[in-house]
Amino acid sequence: MEVRCYGHRTRLTGLLFFHLSNHNLFIMSPGEKVGNLRSEMKKKGFNAFVILRTEPGLKYGMPGHWELLSWLTGFTGSAGTLVITEDFAGLWTDSRYTIQARKELKGSGIQPFEEEGSSDSFIKWLGEKMSPGAVVGVDGKIFPAKSALKIRKTLAEKGVRLADATDFLSVIRKDSPQPSLEPVMDYSPLYSGKTRREKFEEIRKMMSRQKADFQLLASLDDIAWFFNLRGNDISHTPLFDAFALISRYHEVLFIDDIKLPGEVKAALMKDGVILSTPENIEKHLADFPEGSRVHLNPAKTALWLFNMIPSHCRIVEGKTIPAVLKTCKNETEIKHIRNVMVKDGVALVKFFMWLEKNCGRRGITEYAASVKLDRFRNTQENYTGTSFPPIVAYRGNGAKVHYTPLPGKSEKIERNGILLVDSGGQYIDGTTDTTRTVSLGNSTDKQKRDFTLVLKGHIELATTIFPEGTMGFHLDALARKHLWQEGKNYGHGTGHGVGFFLNVHEGPPSISPNRENDTSLEPGMVLSNEPGIYREGEYGIRTENLVLVKHHSRTEWGRFLAFETLTLFPVDRELIVPSMLTSFEKKWLNSYHLKVWDSLSGFLDDEEKAWLKDKTRRI
Repeated sequence: MEVRCYGHRTRLTGLLFFHLSNHNLFIMSPGEKVGNLRSEMKKKGFNAFVILRTEPGLKYGMPGHWELLSWLTGFTGSAGTLVITEDFAGLWTDSRYTIQARKELKGSGIQPFEEEGSSDSFIKWLGEKMSPGAVVGVDGKIFPAKSALKIRKTLAEKGVRLADATDFLSVIRKDSPQPSLEPVMDYSPLYSGKTRREKFEEIRKMMSRQKADFQLLASLDDIAWFFNLRGNDISHTPLFDAFALISRYHEVLFIDDIKLPGEVKAALMKDGVILSTPENIEKHLADFPEGSRVHLNPAKTALWLFNMIPSHCRIVEGKTIPAVLKTCKNETEIKHIRNVMVKDGVALVKFFMWLEKNCGRRGITEYAASVKLDRFRNTQENYTGTSFPPIVAYRGNGAKVHYTPLPGKSEKIERNGILLVDSGGQYIDGTTDTTRTVSLGNSTDKQKRDFTLVLKGHIELATTIFPEGTMGFHLDALARKHLWQEGKNYGHGTGHGVGFFLNVHEGPPSISPNRENDTSLEPGMVLSNEPGIYREGEYGIRTENLVLVKHHSRTEWGRFLAFETLTLFPVDRELIVPSMLTSFEKKWLNSYHLKVWDSLSGFLDDEEKAWLKDKTRRI
C-alpha cells in the first residue's frame, strides 16, 4: 500500500508542476522577461549573459523553481542554451528541437539557432561577437563547472572575462515555485540488489584505487542510487534535492531534514550515514585537509559548488564512481527489468488495440491518447508514473523529435496516415522507454520505404557482435547504414543509457556519433536502440527497443559482447516492405515476434490474444 501511494503522488505532482509552470510562463511575455534581465545585467556590468537548461543537481527533468530557460523564453525542450546581450537574444538547440524552437520562439524576439555538430556553437559566437574587455555572466547556481571553465578558457584568448553571479536569476524571477519538500522513500535491496553498506564498501575500494580522499556528489541520480533512496521532487524521475560527500571513513548526506521520514532517518543513521543540511556543505568543504584529493565530475557539479573547494586541495576530474557503477545492472535488477518489460508490453497491447478500434470515431486527440496510455500502464503493479513526457505525434508532428501534445492544443487522430508514440514508465522495479510508429490507414510507399530502412538499421544494431572495449560511437553507423545508402539520416543519437527506477536518460554510456564519450559498452548496461527518419511537415518514423549488453563469446581474439532485446511489443508489419528485408532480417523479426507472443499472451484476454496473434504473425 505504501508503494502505491508513492506512485500516485508522483503522477499528481508531475501534473501539478506542468500546469503551474505553464501558468507562470505567460504572466509576462518573453520579451518583457528578457528586458528585465538586461536591466539587471547592466547593473552588474555584464555585456552578455548565458543560461543553460540546468540546475544544481544537473539532472534529467527539472523541478519548477529551477526551470528558468523555459520560463524566460517559452521554449519547452529539454536542452538549450540562451545568450542575451544588450541588443541580441539567441537560443541554441540541437537538431531534435529545431522545428519546436522555431515554433515556440516565434514572436518572442529570441532567434533560434541549430548547433553545428557540437554544443559549443554559442561559445564560438561569443568569441566572435564580444569585444576585448567585455564581461560575460553566468549564474553559478545553475551552471555546470565544466561548461564554465571551457567558456572561460575560450573567451580569455579573446580578452573577454567570464563572471559568476551566483543566484543572479532569482532576482529576475520573483514568482519562482518553492522547492519541493516531498519525503524520500527507502529503496529496498529486493529491487536494487545491494544494500547501502555494500555500495559504501564498493565505492571506498574504488576511491582507494584512485587515491581519492573525497568523492563529491552533486548529480541527484548518483545520490539516489548510492544511498538506496528515491524521491518525488522532479516530474517523471524519482529523485530528490540533496548533495553528498564520501570520504574513506564516512558518508554525509546533505538534505532538508523535513524530507526524511522517521523510519528512513533511522535506517540511514543505522548504516552510519551522517545527516546534515544543504547549507552546511560549504563548511564541510572548507574543512578538507591540505593536500586532499577531491574526486568529482565537473560536468555534473555546479560552478558555485566547484568554486567552494579550497585551493589547497587537488581536484581529480572524471566520471563519479556511482555513475560508473550504476550503469551496469546487477542480476537482481536485470531480473526485475525483464519482468517490467512484460508489464509494459501488456499495457502497450491494451493501448494500441484500443487506439486501433477507436481512432477516427471518437474524436481522439494526441493528448487524449497519451492520457489513455498512462491509464493502461497504471493498471500494472508498481507503476508510479511516466518516465518522460509522452510523445504521441500524428502526421507532421512526428517530425518534431521531442514533440509533446498539450491539452486543447493537440491534433485529432484520424484513421489514416502514421502515428509515432514514444513513451515510457517508471515502475518501482524498473524504467521503460519504447517507440513504435504505426499505420492508421492509407500509408504511402514512401512512408513504408522509410520505415523499412529504419527497421533494417534497428536490426543491424540489435544483432551486432562486438569486441570488449567497443564504444558507442563505434557502433552508431550500423543503425544509419541503410539510410545513408539512400542519402538519408537522422540528427539525434541512436541510443542512450537507461537507469533502474532512475533517469530514463542515464549517462555515461550512449550510442551516438559523439566521439568525446569514451565509455565502453559493458555487460549489464541497458541502452536504447532507436534509429529514425523525419520529414518536416509530413511525418516522423522511429523504432525503439531497450537492449541489454551481455557476454557473447570468448575466442583467441578476446572477449565478445552482444545485445539482448528487452522490449516486448510488435513492430507494425503494415509499414514493412518485405522485399527490402534479407532472409536474416526476416528471421530476426519473426523470432522477435514469437518472443513477444510467448512473453505477453498469458496475461491477455481472448480478444487481446487474437489481436496480438495477428500483429506477431510471420512475415
